[in-house]
Amino acid sequence: MAVKPQIACFERLGWPGWRALENVCVAAGESGLLTIADGKRGDVPVSARAYGQAMVGQTPTPWGPVAGLGVDAFTANPLLGADSLEPLVAAAEQAGSGLFALVRTSNSGAADIQDLESREGPVHERLAAMVDRFSGRLAAEAGRLSGMGAVVGATEPEHIARLRSIMPRAILLIPGVGAQGGRPEDLGPAFIPGRAGALVAASRSIAGAKEPAEAAERLRESVWQVSG
Repeated sequence: MAVKPQIACFERLGWPGWRALENVCVAAGESGLLTIADGKRGDVPVSARAYGQAMVGQTPTPWGPVAGLGVDAFTANPLLGADSLEPLVAAAEQAGSGLFALVRTSNSGAADIQDLESREGPVHERLAAMVDRFSGRLAAEAGRLSGMGAVVGATEPEHIARLRSIMPRAILLIPGVGAQGGRPEDLGPAFIPGRAGALVAASRSIAGAKEPAEAAERLRESVWQVSG
C-alpha cells in the first residue's frame, strides 16, 4: 500500500506546508507505507535535475549536502520530451526510487492533447513508448517490473489494455476511481503482469466518506477481485 500526497496542497502553504509534507512522508514510512509525491514535475534538463534532487536526491552546498524529500517515488510530466525525463530517471536510478510519468491522465481535458494523432499513433501511445524505453534503467532484474511507471487514468479504461501492451514492465499508477467516475471492475488489463502491476489511487472518495477506513477497505476488496 502507498500514500500519494498532492504536493500542490502543501506548497500553497509556503514553508510550513513543506514542513508538513516532510512530516507526512516520515509518518507514512514509519507506518510501513510507500510514499509517492504527486508533483508532476517536468522541465528543461537543467531544471529537471533540480527537481530530481528535491524529490529523491540531495543538493551539494559549501556547508554539506542538503537532502531532498526522500520519497519512494514521484510523478513527472514528460511532455517536454525524453531529454527532460532523463535527469529525473537518473535521480530515481541513483536513489533506488520509482518514477511515474504521465501517459493518459484521468481528467476530462486529457483528450485535448494526449489523444491527438501523430504519424506514430496517439500522443499517449508515444508517451507510453518513451516510458518503456526508460524501463530497463529502473528494473531490478531483467524481465521483471520496473520502477519506471506510468500514470494511466481509470476514467477511459478502453486505453488500458493497449497501453499495458506497450509498457509490459511498467507499474501503472491509476487515478480517477471514485469521485471522477472510474470503476475498479474495468481495471483488469492493468494487472496482466500480476497484482504488483498497478496501484489504484483514490482520494476524495475516501477522504470525503463518512467512514474513510471502510471506504478504503471496500476499494481494496474491489481492486483485489480484478487483480488476479
